[in-house]
Amino acid sequence: MSRSASIKDVANHARVAVGTVSNVLNYPDRVSQRTKDRVLQAIDELGFVRNDAARQLRAGHSRTIGLIVLDVGNPFFTSVVRAAEDAAALQGSAVLLGDSGHDAGRESNYIDLFQEQRVQGLLISPVGDVTERLDQLRERGVPTVLVDRLADEAKYSSVSVDDDAGGYLAARHLLDTGRRRLAFVGGPTSIRQVEDRLQGAQRAVAEVPDASLEILDSAGQTVLAGRGVGDQLVRRAAGELPDGVFCANDLLALGVMQSLTMLHTLRIPEDIALIGYDDIDFAVSAVVPLSSIRQPTEALGRTAIELLAEELDSDKPRHRAVIFTPELVVRQSTAGPEGSSAETRSGSSEEAAATAG
Repeated sequence: MSRSASIKDVANHARVAVGTVSNVLNYPDRVSQRTKDRVLQAIDELGFVRNDAARQLRAGHSRTIGLIVLDVGNPFFTSVVRAAEDAAALQGSAVLLGDSGHDAGRESNYIDLFQEQRVQGLLISPVGDVTERLDQLRERGVPTVLVDRLADEAKYSSVSVDDDAGGYLAARHLLDTGRRRLAFVGGPTSIRQVEDRLQGAQRAVAEVPDASLEILDSAGQTVLAGRGVGDQLVRRAAGELPDGVFCANDLLALGVMQSLTMLHTLRIPEDIALIGYDDIDFAVSAVVPLSSIRQPTEALGRTAIELLAEELDSDKPRHRAVIFTPELVVRQSTAGPEGSSAETRSGSSEEAAATAG
């Protein structure tokens, strides 16, 4: 196989200096039109392809953006990633995706990898506290934006959803339908989003004197984990069952729904009302259309790219925390048969933006 043409080959073919070819590629305004045409003709004739990797090494960064999410298998994150990719493409950049799988060690490996790849910046939905790692990145000139997580300090920009408000909306809706024995199904509360949603639900329950909230642990945040919780519920005596269940995401809720409906011993919502979180595409097409808390996934991904662009365009960026308000989407799983033909929505997805200096 013949070797690829080099920039030196182009220079020899066009009878110009190597520096002239470099100027045509990187600073065309510095070269006369006649010389530029000759170089471009040589490039076409030789089939020269510029080595972006080498150019990135010289420039110190690339046209890529690193994005680390908690679970790319969750349709919520899939939608966020797609929106970020679309927004980055409009700016001439590409997104490199890493899936931490809720594993801090794996997350750290991706941070190292993206740093080695000299990404322009990093978007991250962190597993835990990564402040020290992000500080190191910033010292090396790599700005970071937190995604689906409110920045704890004024060091970083972030885009997130008010999960406390979302948890409150979900529990308040169950209470408004007459449910009083509520249960919360979530992954580990070490995940900030889960903790915030639980706190919001607890706040709503505290407003109703005869209401209670049981916390049901799950093995994860997947459909299978939800089925595990549902299997535990169907084995309970009727008097020990919750009458309303709030799941920390839709995948858990769909798993719980599968278990509750599989043996046809419990009816949704007559026996147990069920609400999820994220409003993924599968929610509306579930065997019982699922009520959920909708997050503006497209706005999250798009805004993350916009915030990163602001960081890159300024020597002393003014960090911003953009917070979106979730909205309640009511379907048959909490509203009964009369709610099966239509969905109702409340709350707002309008953003509340805070700026930190």
